[in-house]
Amino acid sequence: MDVFHFEVIQLLIKKQVGMMENYELVIGLEVHVELSTESKLFCGCSTRFGAEPNTQVCPVCSGMPGTLPVLNKKAVESAVKAASALGCGVEEVSIFARKNYFYPDLPKNYQISQYERPIASDGFLMLDGRKIRIKRVHMEEDAGKLIHSAGESGPSYVDLNRSGIPLIEIVTEPDLKSSSEAETFLNNLKRILEYLEISDCNMEEGSLRCDANISVRPRGESRLGVKTEIKNMNSFKAVRKAIDYEAARQVSILSKNGRISQETRLWNESIQVTEGMRSKEEAHDYRYFPDPDLMPVYVTGQMCREITESIGELPLERKERFVREYGLSEYDASSLTSRKKVADYYEKVVSGKINPKAAANWIMGDLMALLKEHKTEIDSSPVLPGYMAELLSFTEDGRITGTTAKDVLSECFATGICPGDIVREKNLLQINDQDLITGTIREVLENNGKAVADYRNGREQAVGFLVGQIMRKTGGKANPAIVRDTLLKALKEM
Repeated sequence: MDVFHFEVIQLLIKKQVGMMENYELVIGLEVHVELSTESKLFCGCSTRFGAEPNTQVCPVCSGMPGTLPVLNKKAVESAVKAASALGCGVEEVSIFARKNYFYPDLPKNYQISQYERPIASDGFLMLDGRKIRIKRVHMEEDAGKLIHSAGESGPSYVDLNRSGIPLIEIVTEPDLKSSSEAETFLNNLKRILEYLEISDCNMEEGSLRCDANISVRPRGESRLGVKTEIKNMNSFKAVRKAIDYEAARQVSILSKNGRISQETRLWNESIQVTEGMRSKEEAHDYRYFPDPDLMPVYVTGQMCREITESIGELPLERKERFVREYGLSEYDASSLTSRKKVADYYEKVVSGKINPKAAANWIMGDLMALLKEHKTEIDSSPVLPGYMAELLSFTEDGRITGTTAKDVLSECFATGICPGDIVREKNLLQINDQDLITGTIREVLENNGKAVADYRNGREQAVGFLVGQIMRKTGGKANPAIVRDTLLKALKEM
């Protein structure tokens, strides 16, 4: 698509914004989640990301004739855990099927998936007080990956490392009403899956992928419109933008009495448009039938109970508890519980009787900045939870200043030495000696006559300058509260 055509389409979309008021957007999502197992779904090949192409392949996952698949038990347990967390009913018996289609990165010419009897169904995820229904959760193997050469005429290569990696597909009912709702749903789902520790949900590595089914209908109409499926979205932001574009495209067509074609479309990130890929397949196009090489999957009631009990607190529940138990704001509690490892770290810090709000500020502020700078996850931080608690206890009881604490945190992160040892070795304890502070103030006032005159002339900012000079003379160790009170008293007496 050339630039001129792209600009025309963008103008057309902007003109249709007003028309959207007459239409209702209906969205259903299909979320593919790569499970964090050591080996693939039906063989022992590694699932490690980033290996050289075709180095993690065997006769089973490369589709050689005469091979037999053997089901990965951990993948089943992970699927049951996800389904239980989403309120789904887990089936006692589920069946694998062959989904038949030809594609270059699918050597068997069929994908082992589940169709009529998935492992779970009929769940939900709460979104702003409303249930977004989960139609089904089913297990399947991933296909390989095509690597395309630069230019249209260059060859494409097949990498089968990803072929056979275990996935679950989470399919919603068409309950979402806007692109922002879809984005929020995906973020909430991602948090739950990360909390369950069944997937790293890394979209850049393909661990979480999403297809969106989009249709529009006249507002108030009960019948669903013709849907299109959008693929190739590599971020939640792309999902939102693709849905907005496709909705506007469909409204534009309908407003001119046109017809929507049921098709699969790709999101073109570079020019921000959806593009037709192929006509949409129906279930009968895949010729599903039970896989004759795999036995039915049996999930006993005891197994289901044990897995459900292992789930523990989910993000929303934990956020609400942080607000209730620690007195945090909704924003702070949401930030801290957005990742399980961060929430775990925070709870270990405050277990040492540390002020919950202060701990939240330091973790989400200074510590996160250091982690980001050094590209380190919090569970690998040199500043252990006990170190952070010790540092905060030093500031809370006034033994060191906030400025000194920041320096100590940086050194602790760089060296792994505990804050107490740093404070003692560098003699950083805060100065609370009234006589020493009074003498320093007297010296600063004698050497800064202009600032004193400015204060007398009503310029309050002069106090800040003088406090800065005093702190500089004491190496930042003087108690700021004592300094300010004593300084103001001295100024009044002059």
